[in-house]
Amino acid sequence: MRAAWLAVLLLGVAACGANADAGGGAWKPRGDVRMIVPFSAGGGSDLAGRAIAAALEKAQPGLKVTVENREGGSGAVGYSALLGKKGDGNYLLATENALLSLPLSGQVSFTRQDFTPVAKLAEDGGILVVKKDSPLRTCADVVGAARSGRVSVGMSGAYGVDNVIFTMIEQKTGVKFQRVPFESGGELVPAVLGGQIQVALLNPGEVIGQFKSGDLRGLCVTTDKRYTYPELASLGTAKEQGIDVSYVQFRGFIGPGGLDGREKAYWEQAARGVAKTAEFQKWLKDNYLQQAELYGADFGTYLEQLDTALAPVLKKPS
Repeated sequence: MRAAWLAVLLLGVAACGANADAGGGAWKPRGDVRMIVPFSAGGGSDLAGRAIAAALEKAQPGLKVTVENREGGSGAVGYSALLGKKGDGNYLLATENALLSLPLSGQVSFTRQDFTPVAKLAEDGGILVVKKDSPLRTCADVVGAARSGRVSVGMSGAYGVDNVIFTMIEQKTGVKFQRVPFESGGELVPAVLGGQIQVALLNPGEVIGQFKSGDLRGLCVTTDKRYTYPELASLGTAKEQGIDVSYVQFRGFIGPGGLDGREKAYWEQAARGVAKTAEFQKWLKDNYLQQAELYGADFGTYLEQLDTALAPVLKKPS
């Protein structure tokens, strides 16, 4: 009888211990963390993912984050890979606007709600660029040329930020562009330089070297206001040139769906430390980004609002 009573008591203590461990206490990743980048190496998303991974390691001593490029399907392959890691806090993804544009396109089965929003950290504007010897001098020139003839533009993914902006321009002006698809912004620079396309939309960090060398020229920026960086300050906005379009790409990271409260708390706390690191600030400066932070539920609200704004641009008629 005494042995049976002891067994029941020990089971009760073990159960209480298990419940306490499940319901409270800090969570930490098990071994290395994988940061999925849903585009190929060399583009703005790859630069962002690597910078955020390095800053996370700095902000969280002992944390190891390995970057893994899972390109394909205009980002769909990478997002689908994270979709399959539901409930696993050891996986992250360097996210941007494809999180919204892919579901709106109707080409994937997932939505933003299938993932855990962790942090928006920065905004990355766009610049329409051409070769140095192009006759096009402004974005208004691009629209004018498209009214009277063919203008080929590069697409770094069929549902990426450049597709959104060129679609917005088409909707506002009534012109049509000839789209030429590529997998990443890293492929667009040589395509413009080689004459495969006439115009590309790229992030400042992807083309600043070619601007400085004089091989590429900027026509306008798609931000609300001009850049304050000296190298870009002379570029007018699309709105200044009579094209009522503005759109930026957010940079941040998400986790898989199904994370529990402790996992969410860990990654949100880690994300808040990212912006304080020298690595993060160097990435901002080197790539001409604007710091813009939102965490957890606030990031989720931002995604919901942007999703609503994008729907008229990207959603296919039923």
